[in-house]
Amino acid sequence: MTGSAGRMIDRLDLPGDLRNLDAASLRQVAVEVRQEIIDTISQNGGHLGASLGVVELTVALHAELEAPKDAIIWDVGHQSYAHKLLTGRLGAFRSIRTYGGLSGFPSREESPFDIYSTGHASTSISAAVGIAQGRLLGETPDGLLSESATAGEAGIAPAVPAGTGSPGRVVAVIGDGALTGGMAYEALNHAGHLSTPLLVILNDNTMSIERNVGAMSAYLSRLRTDPTLYRLRRDLERRLQRLPGVGDFMATVNEQIKDSIKAAVVPGMLFEELGFTYVGVVDGHSIEDLRGSIRRSLALNRPVLLHCQTVKGKGYEPAEKQPGRYHGTPRFSVSTGECLDAEGPTSFTRAFGEAMVQLARADERVVGITAAMASGTGLDLLKEAFPDRFFDVGIAEAHAVGFAAGLAVAGKRPVVALYSTFLQRAFDQVIQDVCLQRLPVVFAVDRAGLVGADGPTHHGAFDLSYLRLIPGLTIFVPKDEGELQRLLATALQMDSPSVIRYPRSPGVGVPLASPIKPLAGPWIDVLREGTDVLFVGAGPVIRLAEEAADRLIGQGISAGVAGVKRIRPLETATLERLLRSYRAVVTVEDNVLAGGFGSSILEFMADEGISRPVARAGLPDAFVGHGPVETIRRDVGLTAEGLSAQAARLLGLAGKPPSLGG
Repeated sequence: MTGSAGRMIDRLDLPGDLRNLDAASLRQVAVEVRQEIIDTISQNGGHLGASLGVVELTVALHAELEAPKDAIIWDVGHQSYAHKLLTGRLGAFRSIRTYGGLSGFPSREESPFDIYSTGHASTSISAAVGIAQGRLLGETPDGLLSESATAGEAGIAPAVPAGTGSPGRVVAVIGDGALTGGMAYEALNHAGHLSTPLLVILNDNTMSIERNVGAMSAYLSRLRTDPTLYRLRRDLERRLQRLPGVGDFMATVNEQIKDSIKAAVVPGMLFEELGFTYVGVVDGHSIEDLRGSIRRSLALNRPVLLHCQTVKGKGYEPAEKQPGRYHGTPRFSVSTGECLDAEGPTSFTRAFGEAMVQLARADERVVGITAAMASGTGLDLLKEAFPDRFFDVGIAEAHAVGFAAGLAVAGKRPVVALYSTFLQRAFDQVIQDVCLQRLPVVFAVDRAGLVGADGPTHHGAFDLSYLRLIPGLTIFVPKDEGELQRLLATALQMDSPSVIRYPRSPGVGVPLASPIKPLAGPWIDVLREGTDVLFVGAGPVIRLAEEAADRLIGQGISAGVAGVKRIRPLETATLERLLRSYRAVVTVEDNVLAGGFGSSILEFMADEGISRPVARAGLPDAFVGHGPVETIRRDVGLTAEGLSAQAARLLGLAGKPPSLGG
């Protein structure tokens, strides 16, 4: 730990000591926590704005609750940095998002204070309802709780704290961006039906990554801009109850009168109609106000939604002025806010965004859709050029795909740009709404493969496996940014659904042509001829195969390299000729091996009766951790050295060169 001498947080036993501090001391804790976050993320990179915005809320929660007996679930989990600092990880915080260090998200494996691991949005309320109901079911007749030995033995925080004599309270902290996701409303509906005793804290900073969109955002804005409506309703209820005769009458028809008051004073009152007591709007940067509101809300012992207003990036001026820029930031100078990392070649994401603008200019049917990730996917460029042909649906991936299907039916050429990890959330819609109807929707799957410091919740490790099994879906995998642009043009000419997957990385620096011309094949590029071993890969990782081939030359081994840019359907004639021409085959991909590109090659060889020793290089059957991409690749053997070693091993097993008919 390299913290400043004399800091209060270094002397406290956290989080327990927070409950005994006065208001001024708690404010000082908040100041020190905020500075530690700024100093650390300036060196490591990470999700700065969201965590700075909840510092006071986090301090207030831990001053009122007894975690981990009381459960706090963070949604989305990247706002949990202050929580980590206050729950025994102050000394390790400088390692956050580094290889072998703390995760950038809550992790049950990391701490018992992280009761639930959250990397995707809109999940917290469902989890909170389940935890609260599970704890209630765990109570025995004498009031004690059943123990969770299995979880304890695994080093994971049990859902029910053993030996506490109380089920503990459950709090879900959900951002207003995450509240655009449908799963949150399903959970609110269920919790209200069950009258589950839990507290949902709505952290309302008007942002997800960028400014929120949609009717819910407008609704919350009305509540924020006139919080007197809540106080007026509350005061009116109290005064009516005091009137002679009226108070007794209210006791008998209480629900009808409450509904009338809600409808008259606060139009909609959505949360109360769902069975929640609504409390707000509270200043999310006043620890005193937050503590009082949290305490009163928990005392109700029923579903309560506490609406607090915060500022994303609070306490760091550059982040307050540009909250989107500092949502997820690389390393930066604290004094100036300027990025410390030099820019590389045009990224795959940028190349996609530029191509979308150019292709939309040429074809008025082209529209772009994203789920609260305009800048992250590159569609901010389309938004600027053609705002009426850009749609941000909020954090609602399933709706994004269904919406795209409707646009396709109406004759448009929709492109749905999502991160690989988030496309998982719309798997049913990809099958039912798009592919089953053979609609010309293009899926631009960004962040495919390893993403680095965001770790297992965000690696794009599974998309090839779950997309390759869908009938009628064409899958393209470009090896560079120029190929990406041409494949996008190709996909937009198709009358059937297609996918283009590409990584979160700079491109390789190839020239970008204008105008962008579609590709008509060939779909397999023979990058290097050989006779002994064939490396066949898909995407930018093919460059690792080329490096491996160079290594093998020094060992007297002749290696060929083939890059496949359309992996479904495969170009069978070329592939068969190549496979039969070599003694051994090594497949290369940045997807899990189970069901991925290598599996498709094995399936093809089995169907065609091609018998060769095969090794597959890719991601293992595991959730891979966080760290630099190159370091993770080294750990899983996805390096030039690892590939050349696999090839040499196979050739030791291959025996004599086969006849070309084998």
